Amino acid sequence: METMVSNSMPISVSSLPPVRVVASPRKLEFSSFTPKTTLFGSRSQRKIGFRCSPVRRAAVTCGVVTEIKESQFSDVVLKADEPVLVEFVATWCGPCRLISPAMEAIAQEYGDRLTVVKIDHDANPRLIEEYKVYGLPTLILFKNGQEVPESRREGAITKGKLKEYVDALLESISVA
Repeated sequence: METMVSNSMPISVSSLPPVRVVASPRKLEFSSFTPKTTLFGSRSQRKIGFRCSPVRRAAVTCGVVTEIKESQFSDVVLKADEPVLVEFVATWCGPCRLISPAMEAIAQEYGDRLTVVKIDHDANPRLIEEYKVYGLPTLILFKNGQEVPESRREGAITKGKLKEYVDALLESISVA
């Protein structure tokens, strides 16, 4: 078992191979490296790299925005009395994490006129296939159980542009 020092605090890690990583506030030093061999079919390829502490993945967090599953989709989205903005996301998607705070702000600001929900791409393959979600994040507005025409938006968006997008959608469905 090796001891890793990070910010002057020793951490014991039993699941990692013997490697020592020393971090200082100014730089990160690798005091050793571990060669590893990977086999691909009958060929072997030698890779030499550094190993350090496991990297934490940021999860898509939900505050005001509710995360729903396929089983809840009909009740929450299709049978809703008010418009529902559906955000298709994945925990591994960087742009999804980028727009998450903006989506939270929109959900709070438009809470009286609009419901905002998230659907995890990986956990809900039937919905992904049914609504042909090809890029993440994807936003789709639903009203009266139907996708609002031309409401689909893919990719990251700034908070200001998201607000303009939602305002235009809400205006278009109130006129129709």
